[in-house]
Amino acid sequence: MTHVTLRTGFEDLIDPYAPVGQVGTGFDFTEGPIWHPVDHYLLFSDMPADVRRRWDARRGVVEVKRPSNKCNGMTYDAELNLIVCEHATSSLIRERSDGRREVLASHFENQELNSPNDVCVHSSGAIYFSDPWYGRMPVYGVERPRQLGFQGVYRVPPRGGAPKLLVDRHLFDQPNGLCFSPDERVLYVNDTVQALIRAFDVEADGALANPRVFASGIRSELEPGLPDGMKCDQRGNVWVTAPGGVWVYSPAGDLLGKVRLPEMVANIAWGGADFRTLYLTATHSVYAVPTKVGPRHEPYMSGKRGGTAATSAAPAPNLTDGDMRLDPQRCAMIIQDLQNDVIMDGGAFAESGAPAHARAQRVVDNVRRLADAARARGVIIIHVWFIVEAGAPGVTLNAPLFEGLVDSKAMVRGSWGAAPVPSLEPRGGDFVVEKMRMSAWEGTRLETILKATGRDMIINTGAWTNMSVEHTARTGADKGYFMIVPEDCCSTMNADWHNASVNFALQNVSVVTNADAVIKALG
Repeated sequence: MTHVTLRTGFEDLIDPYAPVGQVGTGFDFTEGPIWHPVDHYLLFSDMPADVRRRWDARRGVVEVKRPSNKCNGMTYDAELNLIVCEHATSSLIRERSDGRREVLASHFENQELNSPNDVCVHSSGAIYFSDPWYGRMPVYGVERPRQLGFQGVYRVPPRGGAPKLLVDRHLFDQPNGLCFSPDERVLYVNDTVQALIRAFDVEADGALANPRVFASGIRSELEPGLPDGMKCDQRGNVWVTAPGGVWVYSPAGDLLGKVRLPEMVANIAWGGADFRTLYLTATHSVYAVPTKVGPRHEPYMSGKRGGTAATSAAPAPNLTDGDMRLDPQRCAMIIQDLQNDVIMDGGAFAESGAPAHARAQRVVDNVRRLADAARARGVIIIHVWFIVEAGAPGVTLNAPLFEGLVDSKAMVRGSWGAAPVPSLEPRGGDFVVEKMRMSAWEGTRLETILKATGRDMIINTGAWTNMSVEHTARTGADKGYFMIVPEDCCSTMNADWHNASVNFALQNVSVVTNADAVIKALG
């Protein structure tokens, strides 16, 4: 099945020939997909069957809850408690990991809610949900009279309390899917009946302001499908279920392309080990499609059971039409392995080609320019150096890289080779971290510095793109940090090795950009 490219940029998000794989089938009507970031399984609901199921690659599809109160949308909070929209009870529920069931919202102004439908969690801990009346209809819920005379969008405060109505009572016919932009400055809410998406500014107190139509006409007389589930990717594009599958809109509201599926799609969620698989609940089946882009960073994605998030759980940087916005107070810049032995003529590794590639990349000039701009804006600078004592005691010879280091007598403390290259010496206020492995994390105090200074976004620069830079990005992503790699601030032994890392592996664990874009993003 070929997906549909309508504008430049769609094929940066998904391959037009990306395969559509069927995870499971034979269900009544699937909804509410959500991926567990620690245990790596997909939960989804089957409302007419009143059952919740899970899927993982080892066991396949298994039933986990029956009856499920005809649950619909689901997500996790930062502690990995499950947040559930229940049609049969007209309630928003938190299911804690110890089995406790907590009602988060069931009434507004002493009247029962219609039927909470979809839900998302703000980094503050506030919970936003839509409340159409589908759950009071036959099949998808329990048929019964409505108590409210309108369909709204609500917010539950971070520490709980009565839900607050956020929109005009008569703005929506049937509000359904909702999602935040990457920086949480915008909340998108779609309306299934009106076949459109509205955007709202999110104010400091969590209220919504400046409602406007973001996209309209999401319907077709030729194919089934309407706005229902919706998610925002890490670049700010909006993915919404629609006729024929999923339609993808740019942050400016331009329709970029369409993801095609053989059944009508009700909802979507990213998952997989690297959050680069889009799972789609589509009528009688669940499908999976690989993508080149991942979701906006939701609080649960760096969560831990029963505890706080691995990092600050603050919103990730916003990427809009190729631009970023970065908070300098959340950023640290790593300058790794830019030492004389690595990239200078006459250094221990000069014969590898590293000096020539560093010159071609202008890596020293670019790193210096970026570091100067970053310091001026309050970004902390961390120099990561590979340092060994004379004779390299403690260096294991378990890999050719380390054997070459010892044989070349490289990176010895106090030597010219171990010193930083000219113009990249530490300045007052900078930090220095020493290592004896490829990754900047392994056996170092890097994470201690990051936690002490409250930094959860890392601008990752330095030598050995395909080794030190890539290993550091992979581990940083696993730890929950947001990794940014300005590729013109990195170099290795040759352009082929550099490009292979930048164009493939690093794309899955970081935002790959350039020095000018990062400087602009820092403001």
